[in-house]
Amino acid sequence: MLKKYPTLGCCGLDCGLCPRYYTVGDSRCPGCAGLDFFNKHPSCSFITCCVKRKGLEVCAECDEFPCSKFKSDEEYQQLKESSSYPSYKKVILTLNFIKEHGVEKFIKQQKRRIELLDAMLKFNDGRSRSFFCRAAVLLDLTSLENSLDRATQKIKTNKVKPDDYKTRSKILREYLNGFATREGIELKLRKRR
Repeated sequence: MLKKYPTLGCCGLDCGLCPRYYTVGDSRCPGCAGLDFFNKHPSCSFITCCVKRKGLEVCAECDEFPCSKFKSDEEYQQLKESSSYPSYKKVILTLNFIKEHGVEKFIKQQKRRIELLDAMLKFNDGRSRSFFCRAAVLLDLTSLENSLDRATQKIKTNKVKPDDYKTRSKILREYLNGFATREGIELKLRKRR
């Protein structure tokens, strides 16, 4: 294995929170340089430079970061969302955090987000995985924790059946959207016209 943490893209993508990382079957992404990665993504220039040539875990560890492969943070923020997974919005923030605090500290926080996402996916009605992944990337940890706690309590209070995933998912999405609104974050993708 070339990387210790496939849940963290060497380019700063948060692979461990991506819907494709949680997909079952052939379209599942194994994370950055994970098992079978090179068959699915044979020409990743970030991995070629960072991992293969320089033996680094992440570009933030490179003396040349940020290099010309990266856009500015402002450019990443202005990219039109073309997928349900907006992790590119945090690429520069993630890499700067790692440069300042180290990859281990980021991974510790990422593991907590992955735990919370795993808990949210237990509410999945079959159509909310991407929404929960977006929330796990964009909301702060406290908002994620509070949303899960409140949804769990409401489900218990309202005696929602364990197999009523539609209602369970709706309740959790309402709490996540509430926190997102307070943080000025939009979790729903706008419909294309």
